[in-house]
Amino acid sequence: MTNRFAQLWRTTTVRLTAIFVLIFVVFSVLLLAVISYQSSIQIQRQQAADIDREIRQITKIDERQGFRASIIAVERLSRQPGPGIYFIGDPTGQLIVGNVTTLPPEVLLEPGSYTFNYDRQRPGDPDSTDAPEPPPPQGNAMVRSVVLSSGLHLVVGRDVVERRGFTAIILQSFLYGVGGIVLLSIIAGLINSRRVLARIDSINVTANKIMSGNLSERIPITQRNDEFDGLATSLNAMLDRIEQLMQGLKEVTDNVAHDLKTPLTRLRNQAESALRDSAHEEDRRKALETTISESDKLIRTFNALLMIARAEAGAPSGAFADIDVSAIAADVAELYAPVAEEEGMELVSEVAPGIRMRANRELIGQALVNLVDNAMKYYRANGEDSSGKITVTAREVGGRVLMEVADNGPGIPAADRSRVVERFVRLEQSRTEPGSGLGLSLVAAVARLHKGEFRLEDNNPGVRAVIDLPA
Repeated sequence: MTNRFAQLWRTTTVRLTAIFVLIFVVFSVLLLAVISYQSSIQIQRQQAADIDREIRQITKIDERQGFRASIIAVERLSRQPGPGIYFIGDPTGQLIVGNVTTLPPEVLLEPGSYTFNYDRQRPGDPDSTDAPEPPPPQGNAMVRSVVLSSGLHLVVGRDVVERRGFTAIILQSFLYGVGGIVLLSIIAGLINSRRVLARIDSINVTANKIMSGNLSERIPITQRNDEFDGLATSLNAMLDRIEQLMQGLKEVTDNVAHDLKTPLTRLRNQAESALRDSAHEEDRRKALETTISESDKLIRTFNALLMIARAEAGAPSGAFADIDVSAIAADVAELYAPVAEEEGMELVSEVAPGIRMRANRELIGQALVNLVDNAMKYYRANGEDSSGKITVTAREVGGRVLMEVADNGPGIPAADRSRVVERFVRLEQSRTEPGSGLGLSLVAAVARLHKGEFRLEDNNPGVRAVIDLPA
């Protein structure tokens, strides 16, 4: 249990909740202090204003109606319930009427404002000296004393104990409120932390299963669409990509083992034949030439694999530059035009001028070379009178750079177009042609490196290979 609470305390949710509660308590204490101070000051000002108003009224009564009327007015006020303090005495300071039993001598000796403790007479008592047991309640008075025109001493004030009681009520209510909020915040923090830990535990469980070898496991996603679901979605997408790469790596390994086994076997057989004692010099020469030819094919295959790996790994810093796509496409078309002519084919260039973009010049050029080379290699005439035609196109449309190589050959069946871009995949009709099945894989990898796509379309007849990149 202790470890569980320690784990909860280490969670961000609990710590943020604790910080929030601390900030709230500090702010509430400061706010309460300001409210209490302002309330006390306001009540004090209001009491001082009430005292001044009653003194003015009694003074006017004494001046206009005489001392008897002022005594009656003070007696009436002193019998009313409330915090009011009233005293009127003769010129010697003896009590005539009022609701206080005694006053400090200085209050009667010198008119002014005073604060003191006093014994308050209960309403209805005829005389403060005849007050029955228990003794009168103690109070704290804020008073002002004056001498009336008739010579009587008038003292009017307010009991401030009630004001202090009001402050105590505010403090008590605040403490209850803060205690409740702290308790509820702790409960809410614990509940949220348990939910957070549950989501994190599910991620850890999934990660452990994946590390154990089950790459198909995915982090569960709820219907709340919260930040954890967003994180889980991103992680699942990353896991999908990793699984695809691992599957691709497995397929590449299998294909490499399958496709390289035959040429390596031939190399060994040729070398073994050349080492036989009965072999003639001419046979040995042919064996060495075949070995060199097979070695060149292997080197080209490995170079293609390295270039694909380089493209899929991402371009290194500084590999991208502002290049002239039009010039690259024109150079490729110019380079292969004589070769196509020797093969009885026509190569046409339809390149728009001035197309520029940030890209890797070497990879873009290699992708176009692969497409033209494929078009020439796998072309077969549709009829006796038909002639082969390859069109190299480069244009910019709607913020996209389109590089196309189209031919009028037999084309690629729609069902096989997504498969031929995989590594070492070769269709049955092209098995007799030289090659490793990596050309279109490299083109697709180059397109992905440049945040674009590579697709094969029907040219009716033939096939159109399109490299679609953002400008």
